[in-house]
Amino acid sequence: MNTTRGLMTVLLIAAAGIALTLGVQQLTANRASEAQHNLQRQALLDILPVGTYDNQPLQHPLAIHPQALANSQLLGGYLASLNGQPSAVLLRSQTNGYGGPIELLIAISHNGKLLAVKTLSQSETPSLGGHIAEPGNPWLAAFKGLSRDDSKDSAWALKKDHGQFDQMAGATITSRAVINGVHDALRYFDEHRQRVLEPSTHD
Repeated sequence: MNTTRGLMTVLLIAAAGIALTLGVQQLTANRASEAQHNLQRQALLDILPVGTYDNQPLQHPLAIHPQALANSQLLGGYLASLNGQPSAVLLRSQTNGYGGPIELLIAISHNGKLLAVKTLSQSETPSLGGHIAEPGNPWLAAFKGLSRDDSKDSAWALKKDHGQFDQMAGATITSRAVINGVHDALRYFDEHRQRVLEPSTHD
């Protein structure tokens, strides 16, 4: 009898230990997942200037579906707002570079001005086109403040093609792909401005 009770006690202690271990592992995993999610969220939102939004843009996806544009693929987007009014949109775009697809995040203010362009993923040559993935890349920073109305469509090209943009050194294909993707995003925004900025469609 004592042997049976002792065995039961050991089994109960073992089960409690296993349950405790699993609970700690689950709690740790949840915290790690939440931390990773916060990092990913911050990586997407850090192209929006501080003070230009007070909502949670990633919780307000735009009512658009992935679609082919002239030179790129629109993947989706998010609405940023300030004091209940639309302040900017974030458009996710994919264009084809030298080494494969380049995924961009393009922030456009409610009045059609570019706020920032950020590379989310790419496989360009590290010492050439791969520079577009570097934080604070000066070539990408040069897009800030531009709009589709700043020039004719033909000017949204490299200077070698009679356009207005310098290329990244040794990365003509990458440069052209990014320029085309950004211009496509601005064109899409201009043509669908009322729909993407309509707050009621994102509640």
